[in-house]
Amino acid sequence: MTDKTKSPKIAAASLSIFTATSLAVLKLLTGLFTGSLAVLTSAIDSLLDILMSGINLMAIRHAEQPADEEHPYGHGKFETLATIFQAFVIAASGVWIIYEAIQRIIEASPIKQTGIGIAVMSVSTVASFMISRHLLKVAKETDSSALEADSLHFSMDVYTNLALLTGLILITLFDLPWLDPVMSILVAIYILFESLRLLRQGMRDILDEQLPETIRHEIEELINDHKDELFDFHNLRTRRAGSQKLIDFHLTVCKHLSVEEAHDVTEYIEKKIGEKITGTDVTIHVEPCRRHDCPGREMCPSQTIRHAKNEQKARLDDSTI
Repeated sequence: MTDKTKSPKIAAASLSIFTATSLAVLKLLTGLFTGSLAVLTSAIDSLLDILMSGINLMAIRHAEQPADEEHPYGHGKFETLATIFQAFVIAASGVWIIYEAIQRIIEASPIKQTGIGIAVMSVSTVASFMISRHLLKVAKETDSSALEADSLHFSMDVYTNLALLTGLILITLFDLPWLDPVMSILVAIYILFESLRLLRQGMRDILDEQLPETIRHEIEELINDHKDELFDFHNLRTRRAGSQKLIDFHLTVCKHLSVEEAHDVTEYIEKKIGEKITGTDVTIHVEPCRRHDCPGREMCPSQTIRHAKNEQKARLDDSTI
């Protein structure tokens, strides 16, 4: 990709930073003015979103760089490292919020001007919902784990903002100041739970866990579509590096094929897999058929079918001239 500014992943990450910055400043000022830990908690979460979105932007820029001599498999795992780092930072923020909330419960700190806090949390909820939907859409289109993590942050904001908004309304209606730190603790527990999910997701990529069974099934189906021209495939292995899916397997073909013919077969299958599954890097190891009762090139079942298909293609080409 020659012009990185046109990358949908980079554009989405940049929009994420702008949104998180705007919401963080708004909620931080409101939290300091009203003294509400709930609003300050949400502000801290937005500040973390700025940090995470910035990390994602840098990670995506590095991940989209082509492979080089030092990184022959590309730079996709920059996204994975960004995901793991985010998990630890989010977990640390959750622990801090719980600690601060307990202090507020002990000291029984009052809050004021809850109406302003209600208005700010309402705006924040709507903005977080819109940006989370957009990030998730781009993440699915580009298969970006970093953007998916970023989308999760804003989705968390939607739920936490709604919970904190409800708490502020109840505090206003029924004068329940203790509800402010209690709601903050509930939000922090949710943040800790989601950080654990992110960590597990990142560790799966670091430890080269195989791709989901649905993707493996797709690969097997694509190979089996050409089973008539092949003898077998085995040792199918898959793993992920950021948005990139690394696939390799062994392919058994007729031993009478020339190097060029065997290359054409593997290149065709690689192309078909790439068209069906985005972001793939396919490596195929070719093995010759080792049948002891080989009938010879002209009688080989795979070659008979191959010749028939070539003749049919030639006739179609002639008819179009």
